[in-house]
Amino acid sequence: MRLTIAERHLQDLGITEPEEIDLEAIAFDAGAQLRYRPLDGCEARIIGRDNQAIITVNSRGSDRRKRYSVAHELGHWHHHRGKCLVCRVEETRPQTALSPERVADGYAADLLMPWYLFKPRARQQPKFNFAAVTALADMFDTSLTATAIRLVESEHTPSLVICHGQGGRRWFARSPSVPDRWFPRDTLDAESYAFDILFGTAKDDTQPHKIGADAWFDRWDAEKYELTEQSIRTRTSEILTLIQVTDTRMLD
Repeated sequence: MRLTIAERHLQDLGITEPEEIDLEAIAFDAGAQLRYRPLDGCEARIIGRDNQAIITVNSRGSDRRKRYSVAHELGHWHHHRGKCLVCRVEETRPQTALSPERVADGYAADLLMPWYLFKPRARQQPKFNFAAVTALADMFDTSLTATAIRLVESEHTPSLVICHGQGGRRWFARSPSVPDRWFPRDTLDAESYAFDILFGTAKDDTQPHKIGADAWFDRWDAEKYELTEQSIRTRTSEILTLIQVTDTRMLD
């Protein structure tokens, strides 16, 4: 398995278990000092000169949010040294393929959930659901959102993770095996279980539900297939949905 830049750094440090990923030690090794202060308008920023940097992280965030912010800024330190950047760390991938934010987000994911540690533990999860996401998030000390993206991208199961707000779809990620033609709808279908969680009084799904693929994909052939969906609320007006492609004909 080919290692990414962040993964090579972790292996150079002798890291063989998720709990050994000590971001303060990794930052120190990279010449970066961490500070935690209240920040308005951004989650973190980095200022560096020569081989020394100061990373300031919003102290109001959760512990896992802070960890992602530090990892994100270390990505900027490696890839964009010499620049001063103010970041909105959202733990999702911006659409611009070559944007500095996407590069830093990719580095952060590789640093916090390196494939050489993540994939073996993902394969140990017997089912593809939010229970598996939660178990992995606890192992790697990462947010549910970032972990769900990583699990989908790990190819544990042909799948997608989709985020919706009340204004419509905000972002999504898909497994490499899911063809590009399966592009999720902009808005939630009223027949979906997710709709009742976001707009109604339904509680988080404890298990995936079977549903027609046409509830999630606006394609002429979607009505021929079934898939499973499971949604949880991540914020007051935001939900996260795991879509599992259970019909292999969708992958042809």
